Amino acid sequence: METKTLQAESPAPPRSDDAELTILESIYSSQKRDRSLTQRDLAEAAGLSLGMTNALLKRFAEKGWVLLRKLNARTINYALSPEGVNEIAHRTYRYFRRTARNAGLYRDIIEGFVMRIKREGIERLVLAGPSDLDFILEYACERHGLLFVKGSDAARAARLGADPTTIVVESEAHAAGTANAVGVVSLSRVLVGE
Repeated sequence: METKTLQAESPAPPRSDDAELTILESIYSSQKRDRSLTQRDLAEAAGLSLGMTNALLKRFAEKGWVLLRKLNARTINYALSPEGVNEIAHRTYRYFRRTARNAGLYRDIIEGFVMRIKREGIERLVLAGPSDLDFILEYACERHGLLFVKGSDAARAARLGADPTTIVVESEAHAAGTANAVGVVSLSRVLVGE
C-alpha cells in the first residue's frame, strides 16, 4: 500500500460578517479598556481596507450600533450603543451555531475518511504541522483504532510516511511542497468526498 500525503487547503479570506463582528468587538473592547481606536486600528484588526472600514462604520452609525463623537478635526471616538452590544450578542450566537454545524460536517467527513483508510490497511495517521482540524482527526483516529501522531518536524513525518501502513496529513501551515508527488491527495478533495 502506498503512503499518501494530504495537504490542507489554505485558509479562506475573512467573511464580511466576521470582519464586521471584529470591528464591533474591537470598539466594545476599547471602551472597556478606556482606549480610543483609530479607523486604521479597526481596519487592521478586521483585515479590511481603510475605505471599507470607513463605509462599515458609517453604516453602523446609521443603524444606531456605533456612536461617533468628533474629538477634533482629525480624531473621532467610537462607542457602542446598547443596540450595538445587542448586535454583537446576536452575531456571536450565529457564529457559534455556524461553527458547530461546520465542525459536525467536518467530523462526519473526516470520520468516513479514517474508516476508509483503515479498511485499506492504514494503521497510523501523521499530522505534520498545526491545523484547526487536529482535534477532529485525533478523535476519529482514536475512535477507529488508528494511531494518531502530531508534530512539526517535516523530516520525521517523511520518515514515518515511508511506512506503507502510515498516511501523512500535511497541514496548510506545514505544506512541504509535495502537492505534485505521487499518491498525494489534497484535504479539500477529501472534504468533498473524492
